[in-house]
Amino acid sequence: MFLASPLNTEELADFSSKKHRLLDRAFMFKKARDFFYSKKVLEVDCPILSSKASIDAHIDLISAIYRNEEIYYLHSSPEFAMKRLLADGLGDIYQLSHVFRDGEFSEKHNPEFTMAEWYRLGFSLEEMIEETCEFIQLFLGHLPCRIVNYREVFLQFTGIDYVHVSENELFLFIKEKDISYYPSVFEEGKDALLNLILGSYIEPFLGKNELFVLAYYPASQAALAKKRQHQDETVAERFEIYYQGIELANGYHELTHGEEQRKRFEESNEMRRFLGKKSLPIDEHFLSALQKGLPDCCGVAVGFDRLMMLRQKQKEIQEVLPLGWNEVS
Repeated sequence: MFLASPLNTEELADFSSKKHRLLDRAFMFKKARDFFYSKKVLEVDCPILSSKASIDAHIDLISAIYRNEEIYYLHSSPEFAMKRLLADGLGDIYQLSHVFRDGEFSEKHNPEFTMAEWYRLGFSLEEMIEETCEFIQLFLGHLPCRIVNYREVFLQFTGIDYVHVSENELFLFIKEKDISYYPSVFEEGKDALLNLILGSYIEPFLGKNELFVLAYYPASQAALAKKRQHQDETVAERFEIYYQGIELANGYHELTHGEEQRKRFEESNEMRRFLGKKSLPIDEHFLSALQKGLPDCCGVAVGFDRLMMLRQKQKEIQEVLPLGWNEVS
């Protein structure tokens, strides 16, 4: 018999049972799909395996061997394949997908996890933020949503204006605050120092009783985002959303310029080599799609499992998965 909700009122208040947590997980998959259906966003199902790779200096991929000779990669996001569909004219799309990241295992990380990713044509960054908050509220209730730009957040928590501060000053702050750092952080440059301060010193305090939107990142951290003038600086049209110190979403006003994207991939590979990692193969199919013409759009990726952690008030991501990494490894 089909039930509108697989849990009754008493069960919704009790997530001590794994059975109840998994029933609720199934229910929230349905709620997520209903959300996109109501907005006429089409579900797609792109491959998780590719001979090319998404290139990020700090995200390592899990590889697989095909025919005992060819290296393929499990994707860390369905982004590149989805953008190829956008370039083919498919329109607004989403995917609920398993994604993979090598070596990421902790209370809030599983090497295999579920991500909701979607793209909206003609949306401004602010419209994408609003819709992403609406999606998160499906899981966590109608929390207020506050947008603060990256520069203001750094000033508020550290007194540092990152636009004018030197790398030496950032490193002194890290040592003064007794923030643990890895040996090469100074050599990696200003963005690595900023990321360390953000992750260790600022993030734990973001979104205590609200959805905290950190927006307008430094232009040097644009990744796959466009850049624009914001007040007296050039910034990346990028945002992340936090609740109770946990990052839930990462969104962009998407870069559509193929040559600029190639340059950023090459810079990421250069950083990977500096860090002693292998460079990764550039996805020429994806770059061809950008050259063909990616429509103006915004995109966002939201961690489904982290939403379930917060919804069900669990301390570890393993508790909201059918089987955690320590149960399959």
